[in-house]
Amino acid sequence: MKFLLDFLFGKGPDIFDEQGRVVHKHPKSKWEAWNKRYFSDPEMNWRNHTGTKAKIKKNSSL
Repeated sequence: MKFLLDFLFGKGPDIFDEQGRVVHKHPKSKWEAWNKRYFSDPEMNWRNHTGTKAKIKKNSSL
């Protein structure tokens, strides 16, 4: 019966915890590798590519 209901109405998302926050269920080793890569290499740091460190041009026509 549950299979039929899931088929007809879709399955509930399995990415939320009890408080409604998004939880990615990766093993601890994967998170540690991601953190190591993120903090050790500036090319991997997304903040370096989002305009947060962009320089302001003095002679801008805007």
